[in-house]
Amino acid sequence: METDCNIKTTPKGFQCTLCNVNLSNLPSLDQHVKGRKHKTLSTVRASRKTQEEHSVFVSGIKPEISQTEITEYFQRFGPISDVIMDKAKGVYAIVQFAETDGTQATLSCVEHRMKGLKLRVKPREKKDFKMIPKKTGSENLQQSLDRLKPQLCQLMSVDAQMKHVVERFQLRDNEKEARGLLVQLLQEVFVEFFPDSKILPFGSSVNSFGVHSCDIDLFLDLENTKVFQAHAKSTTEQAGEGMSDDGRSEDSILSDIDLSTASPAEVLDLVAAILRRCVPSVHKVHVVGGARLPVVKFHHQELNLQGDITVNNRLAVRNTRFLQLCSGVEDRLRPLAYTIRYWAKQKQLAGNPSGSGPLLNNYALTLLIIFFLQNCEPPVLHTVDQLRDMACEEEECVIEGWDCTFPTQPIAVTPSRNTQDLCTLLFGFFSFYAKFDFASSVISVRKGCALPITDFLSQNKEEAMHEEKPIKTQPHGPKLGPLNLLDPFDLSHNVAGNLNERSHRSFQRECQDADKYCRSLQYHRKSTKGKPWGLVRLFTPNGEVPQAKTEQPTISIPFKSAALPKGLRDELHMAGDGFRLLWFQKVCSAVEGVLQRVLRCRLTPSAGAVFGENSVVDAAGEMETSLNTSTNDSCDSVDSQNEASPLGTAVVGAKRRLSSCSDASVSPQDKKPRLARKVRPELPHWICAQKHLVWAGRRKVRRELMKDADSRPEGSCVELESQVTTHIIEKEPALKQALEFKVQPQMLSGTESTKVILKLEPTCDRTGVFHDFFHFLEAFLPKMVETLMEKEEGRV
Repeated sequence: METDCNIKTTPKGFQCTLCNVNLSNLPSLDQHVKGRKHKTLSTVRASRKTQEEHSVFVSGIKPEISQTEITEYFQRFGPISDVIMDKAKGVYAIVQFAETDGTQATLSCVEHRMKGLKLRVKPREKKDFKMIPKKTGSENLQQSLDRLKPQLCQLMSVDAQMKHVVERFQLRDNEKEARGLLVQLLQEVFVEFFPDSKILPFGSSVNSFGVHSCDIDLFLDLENTKVFQAHAKSTTEQAGEGMSDDGRSEDSILSDIDLSTASPAEVLDLVAAILRRCVPSVHKVHVVGGARLPVVKFHHQELNLQGDITVNNRLAVRNTRFLQLCSGVEDRLRPLAYTIRYWAKQKQLAGNPSGSGPLLNNYALTLLIIFFLQNCEPPVLHTVDQLRDMACEEEECVIEGWDCTFPTQPIAVTPSRNTQDLCTLLFGFFSFYAKFDFASSVISVRKGCALPITDFLSQNKEEAMHEEKPIKTQPHGPKLGPLNLLDPFDLSHNVAGNLNERSHRSFQRECQDADKYCRSLQYHRKSTKGKPWGLVRLFTPNGEVPQAKTEQPTISIPFKSAALPKGLRDELHMAGDGFRLLWFQKVCSAVEGVLQRVLRCRLTPSAGAVFGENSVVDAAGEMETSLNTSTNDSCDSVDSQNEASPLGTAVVGAKRRLSSCSDASVSPQDKKPRLARKVRPELPHWICAQKHLVWAGRRKVRRELMKDADSRPEGSCVELESQVTTHIIEKEPALKQALEFKVQPQMLSGTESTKVILKLEPTCDRTGVFHDFFHFLEAFLPKMVETLMEKEEGRV
């Protein structure tokens, strides 16, 4: 690793002063320095430093002095790359030169006079670049609830509380008016540069779900401008008039760009320049070109409002119209949306200020609510396909090849027959997603049902995206992840594609906790003693709740559709509803390979169960039969009635045992004798023996073996990890007595996301090393299983 001035040595390891993070060892430090965060901040700092070296600070100017006049004056000292003016006061400017020579020439000049003014020029102030640490926000969450709590506790019902949440957070009329005036101002400015262009607001500001201080999202529609430009160009070529001496049109800024061939990045750079120089009170303008849809971000100082402008997001405008229609058709949607959004923010499931990262965005949350309402009995909202059938011919709409047709007026939509109150619907939302199998489903608001994920695993994804193909063939399917939620119109876009496993688990866990709370009287009835009730307890922010320790250590291997090899995706697609059993086979085979080939364990399968590639399906079938037949005959207490049983069989409504695991065949006096309980059969498993501490010192051995090779993360290479194990076995002494333990695979689905659970149980641990070995396997085994499945795929 190259010497980095940002890295400081500390008693506990290292510290990166640029990123403000602590690192415990050299491998972690090396991985951090090569990571995206460190590289990005290094690039930004270098860019800021270059700007400071190329810039001078100019004061003593008057408000009537224009930016063009300043540029013309300082161009005599060297080429100018940018001029930044204080538009609010108009008393200073920052002039940035293309080269340092221009800066030095300007500073060497003793006196600067322009338009009768004596300008004061000095070097631009150099500031240390520091990363502002992110605030946890836990105090702000509690403070927000504390302000809302007294009013909620005084109300008489949950329905009234939900309506109060809407009144508290929705945009006020004066805020809507101010945003409308900003849109009008931008329209007047941009039409001067882009004739016949339109500024169209979309998103929270206008979709009826806006909250105080929400960003204003704008779409700059340039279709009419392109027509104008093409017509002007052809007219100019024919008439040969209206041309300047250099052959350019003098009509507008369009002389500098051809919209028919310009890239979105070039257009956005021009939009950013217009915002900086021509719109009053607009500051902090910058282009975000790396986003899925590039935008220009800005801040309006007078309104204290953040805004985005995009030039290629016509579908978002249509999505906004769709949400407006849904809220107009169903009055209960807005209270549900405001309540669930606030709940998600309090639980830190949504509300990311930057709009990126692994949290749910408000649009995804709203679609989840709409999908739930489509699946109520009877349905509260219609599906998108049903709305399309209700539209007339004049309302047909196709954008970028996608069918975006629906009625423009709520009166054209058939009202729902569902009469449930808000309290019941909120409870139903949590219950619905607490038991939803996200791993094997793709949520479709268009169809109003969950589509099997196997339809999206084949190579021909465009054929599986929708039964009715879009008008224009799309190049790819949605990005699959832990939570798959299709956009109502752009069926190639997974609205929740940014979520990772952790954030998805947090969402479903919070839904399960909320579902449990909504079953209590504290949710339904106001406290007579003035205690928090209803939404107050539901909104209470909570930190990381430690998971209860189970009696038997388990390792979870979730079903990750996005991480599957291409060939296996095709196999699972062909398997249809039986894809879980096939995937279970592959995982068991990979687990056996990791334990036996990589970690050199001696494996002995249980009698009649071999977990190899050819016979694991039979073992899985045996497991399914034994588990499903023995679930209700278990001697265990049925306290967790809502948990998923193996292979998707849920124990719903099971009665509590009248007796414990004692002999139930002995009946009380004057009672009929009970039938003898069935003996629960032992499930298929492996008996493993490990003679060496193959988990101790693996990182050090890996570094020694890779001195002359590129660094690889742990668990990314089967051959390397096997070499590490071999090296440890050869160099380190064996245990006095081998560690023996049992590994029992089990598949869960149904009310939880599809995953394989490996239950580990020590059978002989006289040296006391099982605990350390388990913690090593907990992180190492899932990574190696993915790597081994990819490797086996390459051999096929």
